[in-house]
Amino acid sequence: MKPLVAIVGRPNVGKSTLFNKISGKRIAIVEDTPGVTRDRIYTDAEWLSHEFILIDTGGIEPESDDIIAVQMRRQAQLAVETADVIIFVTDGREGLTAADEEVAQMLRRSKKPIVLAVNKIDAPKFEDNAYDFYSLGLGNPVTCSASQRTGLGDLLDVVVSYFPENNPEKNTDEDKPLNIAVVGKPNVGKSSLINAILGEQRSIVSNIPGTTRDAIDSPFEHEGKKYVLVDTAGLRRKRAIEDESIERYSVIRSLSAIRRADVVLIVVDAGEELSEQDVRIAGYAHEEGKASLLIVNKWDIIEKDTNTMNEFKKKLQTDLSFMSYVPMLFISAKTGQRVNKIFELIEKVHEQNSRRITTGTLNDVVAEAVTVTAPPSDKGRQLRIYYATQVSVNPPTFVLFVNDSDIMHFSYKRYLENYFRKSFGLDSTPIRLFSRNKPKDK
Repeated sequence: MKPLVAIVGRPNVGKSTLFNKISGKRIAIVEDTPGVTRDRIYTDAEWLSHEFILIDTGGIEPESDDIIAVQMRRQAQLAVETADVIIFVTDGREGLTAADEEVAQMLRRSKKPIVLAVNKIDAPKFEDNAYDFYSLGLGNPVTCSASQRTGLGDLLDVVVSYFPENNPEKNTDEDKPLNIAVVGKPNVGKSSLINAILGEQRSIVSNIPGTTRDAIDSPFEHEGKKYVLVDTAGLRRKRAIEDESIERYSVIRSLSAIRRADVVLIVVDAGEELSEQDVRIAGYAHEEGKASLLIVNKWDIIEKDTNTMNEFKKKLQTDLSFMSYVPMLFISAKTGQRVNKIFELIEKVHEQNSRRITTGTLNDVVAEAVTVTAPPSDKGRQLRIYYATQVSVNPPTFVLFVNDSDIMHFSYKRYLENYFRKSFGLDSTPIRLFSRNKPKDK
């Protein structure tokens, strides 16, 4: 799981500029007006082979009673709760303020690693201002200028030093419970589904969209196996969320739940057309390589004949063509219809998502696939696949070492992916396939 890094601080200290420079993209809106960033914005970032998720937040104004400022403060607090590392940004030109001290006090209570960034140090005359920030008791300040991209390397060196070591042994620990994230738009029946699975009222159930604000973890056992069900706040299109609603600030927690899940249950409403937001949620699970199930809820309210389910499946497969592998289950959380089949599918997709293929078997299948359909050629030069290896699981990820990866056309890569699915029984999980030029012999 990629670490989460939250950028926080009071308004107008350069948080969004820093976010844009680290991510390498202009994502956050940057203006000199305090309070411009109201949404928590997230993106993937990388430093020295360390991948992480960067979260931008609105400015924290500790003493303000303005409703937007209050919501922005809650938003930042959610980011802090979710984050693995916090970058606390201050203004080196203006110097230490009482608001900085208030924010620092809030951050200390989180007991998370905090990296103190003194921003806007773009001239020698401001450098001495950094010494004032030692009084915050947050360790050595790191001076930088986000706008001029100076000092960012030093800042990120400190950030990545707090990242936990990736320990494969822990990931395969049999005693580790299986995390199951339940995601979807508001009012599709996520909390009702969790209650049906747990057999008790652990989550608030309401027909008012957005009842569940935060992710709620429910540990339990089923047939001797340990699980944790994560009920998340409903994801909605940004334009459908009012500024004054805390619902907009719970989205990152839902996305975080997907990232830390072993299996994702994507819940959709059988009574509605698959929406753009449904597809976006499914796409996020797909991009993260998560083992997933598409749970079509409220199936009891649909008028049916002998072809209804097949027609429904075909429509869903068309809308989710990028995710053709995902198993579909038509249920009713209200009546309990087919809810008992969920665990069988959870175990199936998780096993496939974490399956490892031996190198010998993998290369035998590659040789067979190449014999059946020869690799493509370009300008008289044919692609040659020397050997293959599986580099990781969750999802199964394979690397093909070739003579020239530029000749590997996406259609042939798709052919090999489908051949792997058929040969290894990986029909219900995302898989990743990469080609690399074979290192030259020295």
